[in-house]
Amino acid sequence: MTTSTPRHTSSLHPAWIVAAVAFLALVGAAGFRAAPGVLMLPLETEFGWTRTELSIAVTVNLLLYGLMAPFAAALMARFGMRSVTSVALVLVGAGAALSIFATAPWVLVLTWGFMIGLGTGSMALVFAATVADQWFIRRRGLVVGVLTAGSATGQLAFLPFIAILVEEQGWRQASLLVAVGAFAVVPLVLLFLRNRPADLGTTPFGAPDGWTAPAPARGNAARLALATLVRASRKRTFWALVAGFAICGATTNGLIGTHFIPSAHDHGMPETTAAGLLALVGIFDIVGTVASGWLTDRVNPRILLAVYYAGRGVGLAVLPLLLSATVQPPIIVFVVIYGLDWVATVPPTVALCREVFGADGPIVFGWVFASHQVGAAVAATAAGLVRDHTGEYTIAWFGAAGLCVVAAVVSASIRRTPAAGPSTGPSGPAEPVEAARG
Repeated sequence: MTTSTPRHTSSLHPAWIVAAVAFLALVGAAGFRAAPGVLMLPLETEFGWTRTELSIAVTVNLLLYGLMAPFAAALMARFGMRSVTSVALVLVGAGAALSIFATAPWVLVLTWGFMIGLGTGSMALVFAATVADQWFIRRRGLVVGVLTAGSATGQLAFLPFIAILVEEQGWRQASLLVAVGAFAVVPLVLLFLRNRPADLGTTPFGAPDGWTAPAPARGNAARLALATLVRASRKRTFWALVAGFAICGATTNGLIGTHFIPSAHDHGMPETTAAGLLALVGIFDIVGTVASGWLTDRVNPRILLAVYYAGRGVGLAVLPLLLSATVQPPIIVFVVIYGLDWVATVPPTVALCREVFGADGPIVFGWVFASHQVGAAVAATAAGLVRDHTGEYTIAWFGAAGLCVVAAVVSASIRRTPAAGPSTGPSGPAEPVEAARG
C-alpha cells in the first residue's frame, strides 16, 4: 500500500546531498579497481608469478564485482542503501589491507578476488542506478552520469599516487592507501546517506503533485533478484543489452584497466607515465559520462550506445600503433577519446533498463552489469594468456576492436518496447518515456 508523502520545499533538495555522498562512496570503493594494473609488475618481480597467475585474482574480482550486482540491488531494495554500502566499504578496505600479507597467488585470490570483489560488487554501478531511481524523477540520466563518473574516476584517479608509492615505498604501502580511502568514506555514509525520500519526510527531486511512495520491497532478496532475471530474460532487449555490456566490460576494466600499464611497459614506457595516462582517462571520463547522462535525457539511447561502441572499436584498432617508450601526441588523442567513451555507455543502458522493464529496471541493470564484469573477467585472463604465449598484446587489442563492432550493431537493433504496466519490482512505477526520444 502506498501513501502520499509531503513535498520538499527548501532551496536544496536532500536528493542532492544523497547524490554527493553516493559519489564519494563510489570514489572510495573504486580505488582498487585499477590498482592491479600498477601492482602486477612489482608482484611479478618480487615473487616471480606470471601474468596469468596474477590475472586470475583480478578475474575473480571482476566476476564477483558483476555477479553481486543484481543481488546487491535486491539487498538495497530490502535493507536499504546505507547498510549495504557501509558493509561493502568495510569489505573493500579490509581486503586491500590484508593483501599486504600475500606470499602466494591464492592470498591475492582471497583478498583481491573474493573480499574486494564482494565489496565493490555490493555497490558497483547498481548503486548509482538505485540512488537515481529512489531519489530522482527529473535529471535521472544526469545523476546516473555523474555517479558513474565518480566510480570510474575513483578507479583511475588513485593511479598516479599508487604508482608513485609503488616506486618509492613498495606495493604494500599502495595497498594500504586504497584501504584508507575505503574506510574514510564509511562515517560519511552512516551520517548522511538515506535510503529513500520517505526517511526524511519528502519526495524525490522533480516528483509531481500527488506522487506516492512505493511500498518497500519485502521477502527474500535473492529470490527477488532471480525472479526479476526470469521476467527480464523473456525480452530480446535484455539479451541485446547483456551482449553489448559484456563487450563494454571486456574493453574497459578487463583489457585497458588491467593490461594497459603492463602493455605500455612492454614498449619501454615507465609505469608512472602509463599510470598518468590512465588517470587522464579518468579526468576525461568525467566530462564524457556527465555529457552522456545529459544526452540520454534527450537522445535515443540505443543510438548513443551504437556510436559509443563504434568509436571505442576504432581506438582499440589503432592502439598497437601508438604505444612507445615516450608519450607522443597520438597516444594523448587516444587517451582523450577513450576517456570520453570509458563508461559513457552506462546512462543510456540504465535508461533502456528503466524504459523497457519499468520498476524492475535497477535489478535488471544489475544483471546486465553482471554481464559487463563477466566480459571483463574473460578479457583480463585472455589478455594475460595472449601476452604469456605471444610476448605481446597485439592480438588482444585487435580482437577487442572487432567485438566493439559487434556491440555497435547489436545496440542499434535494440527494441524499445516499454513495460506494459507498473512492475511489481521494488522501485515503483517507471518514469514516463520522453516523447522527444521517440
